[in-house]
Amino acid sequence: MSSGQQWVLVEMVQAFYEAPAYHLILEGILILWIFRLLFSKTYKLHETSKLTEKEKEELIEEWQPEPLIAPLLSKQQPSVKYDVVTGPPSHRIIVNGRECINFASFNFLGLLDHEQIKQKALASLKKYGVGTCGPRGFYGTFDVHLELESRLANFMKTEEAIIYSYGFATIASAIPAYSKRGDIIFVDEAACFSIQKGLQASRSIIKYFKHNDFDDLERLLKEQEQEDQKNPRKARVTRKFVVVEGLYINTADICPLPELVNLKYKYKLRIFLEESMSFGVLGEHGRGVTEHFGVNIDDIDLISANMENAMASIGGFCCGRSFVIDHQRLSGQGYCFSASLPPMLAAAAIEALNIMEENPDIFTVLREKCSHVHKALCGIPGLKLVGEPFSPALHLQLERGSGSRDSDMQLLRSIVDHCLEKHVALTLARYLEREERLLPPASIRMVVTAEHTEEDIQQAVRCIREAASALLK
Repeated sequence: MSSGQQWVLVEMVQAFYEAPAYHLILEGILILWIFRLLFSKTYKLHETSKLTEKEKEELIEEWQPEPLIAPLLSKQQPSVKYDVVTGPPSHRIIVNGRECINFASFNFLGLLDHEQIKQKALASLKKYGVGTCGPRGFYGTFDVHLELESRLANFMKTEEAIIYSYGFATIASAIPAYSKRGDIIFVDEAACFSIQKGLQASRSIIKYFKHNDFDDLERLLKEQEQEDQKNPRKARVTRKFVVVEGLYINTADICPLPELVNLKYKYKLRIFLEESMSFGVLGEHGRGVTEHFGVNIDDIDLISANMENAMASIGGFCCGRSFVIDHQRLSGQGYCFSASLPPMLAAAAIEALNIMEENPDIFTVLREKCSHVHKALCGIPGLKLVGEPFSPALHLQLERGSGSRDSDMQLLRSIVDHCLEKHVALTLARYLEREERLLPPASIRMVVTAEHTEEDIQQAVRCIREAASALLK
């Protein structure tokens, strides 16, 4: 050891002895704390994947072995039948060369063929071109995107909004942006397919409760509370979410939101509300289920909706507090990795918002027509009407099914074809049957818009009654 090194060592020892005792104790505690942070985990990751005996039994009962090869279609298997549309699917629609009254397209406010919106979209097309050819973070952000986000936030009375270029991907991207492996999501078993894909992508622990049964939800929450008491350390870092729809697309009924908000504060949950069917429909100004019930929108952690049902555009948006929305700009997969919304469609959505704000009576008109259709469809022999009176998309199911889904679908398809012959366009509700967690019963979906007249409604109901009388004997 050189003389210089010896001198440094002597200085260090001298400083150690001259330092105050409390200083040495504090430094020792800090060093030990740093070592603890470096070499200890908050909780063991493998603990999150352990299943209870009950969960194991449920998974075993649900499991079905997949065939090694795709099954061959039988000759009796019905071939896929396409109804070809010519022209815009607005109030009147040309299907297979025949003009019909459109009760099939999700065009709640009748803005799809609105001249004012088309002119704004055309002007935007001339200015920006057709598409953006890039995600938002890579030269895909145009000024109209920022304007649309600002307008949506103002319309919904929230701090900030973010738009996606594909409606299905909106909630499917938002859920895994916040909920990760080890977190817990409580979800209504009637949740739509886009929510199911978001749950799958999150890799979280999923707990389903019975549809709109908040007693069942509270039972699950109490069970989880007991589990948390066994491991408080893990519970402190486990986030809990509840995911519901405002108006359920598969059942056409409404989420009792006030009861859910009460449970949120009682059990410390985060609420994600999917409003694709209720945005532009419910509430005095079309703001959705929060306005319908008079619930403070700040009580909802995240609201998502698509712009494909009420705003004559495509894509979707999420809105909420700024710190919640900003998180999606780097973690929302559909936002980060998809080409941004074409500017002309963003301009169309802005103009749709202008019309909604300038003409709030349109929401009252829509709800009155929904109620009228609901009342007219009640009591049709052989058919059961499913949905709330204010829902713009209702389901007609068979009162007595045959026991075979294929047979039920063929029978309902016959009703749809009969109506099509009478110039009324309806549609069957379609699902990815092998992927849906809770497959809804076969049904005809009837979509009401603000443009439908009294004569349109009477003609549609008359056709459905005639078909039911002739086919459901």
